[in-house]
Amino acid sequence: MLISKIKKLSLDETSGWRLVCVLASIFFVLVSFFALHRFYSFYASYDQALFDQLFWNTIHGRFFQGSLSSGQSSAVIADGQIHKVFYNHLGQHFVIDFILWLPIYALFPTGATLVLLQVALMTAGGLVLYATSRHYLPTNIAVLIVAAYFGANTVIGPTLANFYEYCQIPLFVFSMLWAFAKRKWSLFWLFVALTLGIREDTGITLFGFGLYLIYTRRHARVGIALCLVSFAYVSLITNQVMELFSNDNSRLYLKGIFGKFAPGNDSPSTLQILWGMITHPVEVFKSVFIPFDRRVRYMLNHWLPLLFVPVISPTAWITISPPLLVLLIQERKLALGVNIRYALTVMPGIYYGAIIWWSQNQNKFNASVQRWWIRCIVLSLIITVISSPNRAFYFLIPESFNPWVYTPLTRQWEHVGHVRTLMNNINPSSSVSTTTYLLPHLATRRKIVRLPHIQIQNDLKQIEYVEFILADVWRDLRYQKSFQDERTDLVNFASLVDRFINEYKYGIVDIQDDVILLQKQLISQPNVLNKWAKLRAELQE
Repeated sequence: MLISKIKKLSLDETSGWRLVCVLASIFFVLVSFFALHRFYSFYASYDQALFDQLFWNTIHGRFFQGSLSSGQSSAVIADGQIHKVFYNHLGQHFVIDFILWLPIYALFPTGATLVLLQVALMTAGGLVLYATSRHYLPTNIAVLIVAAYFGANTVIGPTLANFYEYCQIPLFVFSMLWAFAKRKWSLFWLFVALTLGIREDTGITLFGFGLYLIYTRRHARVGIALCLVSFAYVSLITNQVMELFSNDNSRLYLKGIFGKFAPGNDSPSTLQILWGMITHPVEVFKSVFIPFDRRVRYMLNHWLPLLFVPVISPTAWITISPPLLVLLIQERKLALGVNIRYALTVMPGIYYGAIIWWSQNQNKFNASVQRWWIRCIVLSLIITVISSPNRAFYFLIPESFNPWVYTPLTRQWEHVGHVRTLMNNINPSSSVSTTTYLLPHLATRRKIVRLPHIQIQNDLKQIEYVEFILADVWRDLRYQKSFQDERTDLVNFASLVDRFINEYKYGIVDIQDDVILLQKQLISQPNVLNKWAKLRAELQE
């Protein structure tokens, strides 16, 4: 029925908005359902817990602090230091826009709130995209632009992922573009400021739009100002402000991701990386085009729901050039993942490029083009479901075919029940160490770390052992046939638990469905030790 309505070549303003609201409602309901299901069935992971704890600490007056964020710091990763409960995340990423959403989180302080917040922000981005499109395009083309947005793998995939700050990009960037189209300059600069506040590097996305405005010459002064503001903000925040909290941005991210452009420098600055790119053009060229097939596949995912129009849109290429360049030259492969957050840095430019191209070529739109466009959107949806982004459709799509790895819905939720039973033994204020996929459900506390770490530095800067250890090896046992990470986790787990018991004085509270709960200074009961002996034998096999 929706497709038949979209196929009507003439839609009035009211019916266009009504259809877009229906599309947005379907997107919000379905994606919320699958995202929440992913969360509650223990498929959310570290970043979800990290941001949940950040929000939780902030509403309790400990702004942007988190022991899980400390676990991602150079002090822990590179220097082997103990996790700190008072570590400030702003040294890693400058995410001041989180303050906007604190009232919502304060009403419902749980990880599920962040799941719904992410879906809501992405949905709102689609609505603003339609308002922007309507300024340039007739209703029928604008509706298809929005249908492409809600049907894109590069939108659905990141929305089904762990909560991340980039989910604010579509809303704020499309709002900025709407304000520009309406020449509402105060709102334009407000949304520029909000976009910069998303994270320290979102100025790179804005820089591309500044280049486009300079290219068009009609608003060159605005474009120059936008480029200068974006460049100055990124430089100031990364080189001066973030250094006040820690040197993690330069030492971990800039060195780890762009280190080849600053060889021998353990803590390069943004400007040093930029100079390294300028002085190593051959290295930049190789990074941009090699491996070529992977880069083409990445862009195809962006282009498909838009009928490949951005391929021939100069606007799209100009606006995405800065953020796309940053993704291409990175040393980590996940930068070009269409199902994770980084895709959102280039997505707004691609859609804006399609809008501008169609505004200049409306005569090329006809019934045949419309049919092919709808087919591309449907194909994009099919590819998205088959790819099971972030394992959101694990109960529909096997996670591996050879060897066969598939978890039925009933079996997963049976396991969830066992985990919940053990979690009920942990006091909300107790310190905990747990495995990756259980972190999001225990994150709203001051002291939490990821196994195998079991020590933490408290607010008095004293080092203490956590009170509880909760480990889920059922998941690793199931997936170790196909996934190297799970195999690695199992290798030393048996001896690790023995060390916890013998050296660090932990006792086993209970074992259920290959999930083990230990408590500090507890004497294990004989029947529980028998359970551990059986599980240990299974792990050794």
